[in-house]
Formats: sequence, C-alpha cells, structure tokens
Amino acid sequence: MPDPDAGPARCRPWPTRRLPPGVAMTGLLEINELCVRVPRPGALWQRLGGRNPPPLEILCGVTLDLAAGETLALVGESGSGKTTLARAIMGLQPFCAGSIRFEQAVLTGRGRRRWHRLRRRAAMIFQDAVASLSPRLTVGRLVTEPLSIHGRPMGDRAAEAGRLLSMVGLSPDMAGRYPRELSGGQARRVTVARALAMEPRLVIADEPTAGLDVSVQAEILNLMTGLQRDLGVAYLLITHNLAVVRHVSHRMAVLYLGHLVEVGATAAVTARPRHPYTAALLASEPSIDPARRPAGPALDGEVPSLFDRPPGCAFHTRCRRATDLCRTLQPQFLPVDTGHVVACHHPLD
Repeated sequence: MPDPDAGPARCRPWPTRRLPPGVAMTGLLEINELCVRVPRPGALWQRLGGRNPPPLEILCGVTLDLAAGETLALVGESGSGKTTLARAIMGLQPFCAGSIRFEQAVLTGRGRRRWHRLRRRAAMIFQDAVASLSPRLTVGRLVTEPLSIHGRPMGDRAAEAGRLLSMVGLSPDMAGRYPRELSGGQARRVTVARALAMEPRLVIADEPTAGLDVSVQAEILNLMTGLQRDLGVAYLLITHNLAVVRHVSHRMAVLYLGHLVEVGATAAVTARPRHPYTAALLASEPSIDPARRPAGPALDGEVPSLFDRPPGCAFHTRCRRATDLCRTLQPQFLPVDTGHVVACHHPLD
C-alpha cells in the first residue's frame, strides 16, 4: 500500500481536446489536478487518543475543462466522486490541492466574495427537485429568489416570475402555488427556471431526470437542450443514465473512485470505449435488444472502500485484464484518438 501520509495520487494533465463542430473552445471552466480530502469518521477521538489517522481521498487529481455552450456528462457508479466535484466547483466543498478557473478567474482561494461572484454566473440543479424547494415559499418567490439574493433589480416580481416560468413551459399562473402542489416534472421545471434566473453561463445538473417517468425525462432533456441552444449555457451533467448521456452530451468523462479513467466525445466513447470500466458500464446499460444484452455480469466484485484504496490502478481489483503493472503503478492519461484519452495500462482495442 502507498504511504497514507503522502499526498493524493495525481493524474497527469492531458492535452486540450477538440470539441464537436460548432462548439468553440473558450475555456469557460478549467479544473486542474483537483484533490479533495475529508476527515475520517471518528478522527477527532483518534487524535485525542494519540493517533493521527490519514484523511479520506475523495477526488484524486481530476483535470477537466468545459467550453461555453457545451454539455459535458460526468458518469460513474455511486461513490465515485461526481457530486463532490460539483460541490467543489460551486465552493460548497473545500479542496486541498489543484485549482479551478472560471471565466479566466482563478478560484483556488476560499474567499466568500470570490465564490459569491461565481454563483452569479453559475448555478446548480440538485438531484431531488422537491427537497431543493422551500415548502414555505411560493413558486414565484422560489424562481426569483436568486435575483433577490444577488441584489439584481427585477422591477415587477410577478412579471419576472411569469417570464421565467414561461421560459420552462409552465403557466405564469403557477407562481402562486407551493412545491407540494407540483408534480415531479413541474418541480423539475421550477428548479430549471430558478437556475436560469441570473442568466448563468454554467449550470451543473445533478441527475436532472432522477425519479421521473420516461416521457417526462424526455421533456426535461428537450427543454434543457432547447434552452442551451437559445441561451448558450454550458451544462455539467451528472448522471447514471447512459441513455441521457447519449442524447444530450457532447463529451463524457468517466470517473471511478475519484480518478478520471476516460474522456472523449460521447459518440466516440460509446461506440468504442477504451477503458475496461467504461466498457463495463456500457455493457450494463439496459436494452430490449437481445443482441445487446450482456452474457454475464458486466462488472466483477464491489467498489473498493475509500478506507482501503487499492494501490496502482484503482480499478485493478475488478478488472479481468489486470496485471502486476496495474497493481503497482497508477496509469497516466494517453491519447488514443483525436480528443479521446484513457488512463489504462492495457486499453481495449
């Protein structure tokens, strides 16, 4: 095992990737070698007993970028660090190493003013739409709340609420309702309207279709795609649903146990995955086509515990192609195609 007191494992920054036609690289969001550590449960009592337990590493040297008007999907199993990365970008989760640059401004520090300015230009849609809406406020108050928080003049609040609700396909008359009176799809539309109230350039969407019927999921995805086309907003999309990834994202990044393992254009990665973990995720995707159903389990074993991280490649404990090299040395990112990189000692052909 590596020394637990040593710094977090780092991934080598990989080269700039080309975007799909019509999407220009503007460097809207740049994440470089981001590491997040949190104290272990019960660490205070252990310190009082004379022990100094090492922290848990949640993110290990994550490097990503996002262009204006682009949708980047972040995929991986539960516990891979997707939501932690989103919270770190928004200043809700401290990070111990690395940097975040948004609109050319470095957000490495924790100054409240710096993050407050970021939140005027970036917003977050949380996974549980209903729980993210205060039950004491009307829909009209909820969608205009960001304008009040940031001191932005809005004139007639009712008119502004009606404009935002109309933008997401809801009737302005719904401004007087409370969250408990909304369906799941309506609540999700309200959260989208609230996120777009400040006209952000970046929206982080954490499982935006979770808990919705398939038809409602399609409506929400089409809504978000249309708003992106009209407003030029960029999305960082966190999801388990690979069908959603195929439908709306330009690029996808695969995260496993805090490490990025593959990044590339969605069409290229889904058509020809180069990392065994990515291939296993795609193989586990439900399908009504018998030819696409996996013959056996797509993934072996369980996700390792953060309390006992495996040395070398984090995926080697579940990989059928693992060798001694995988068990001892962490792989670095290598380009396998234009805009497509993979962190694997033995990438798939």
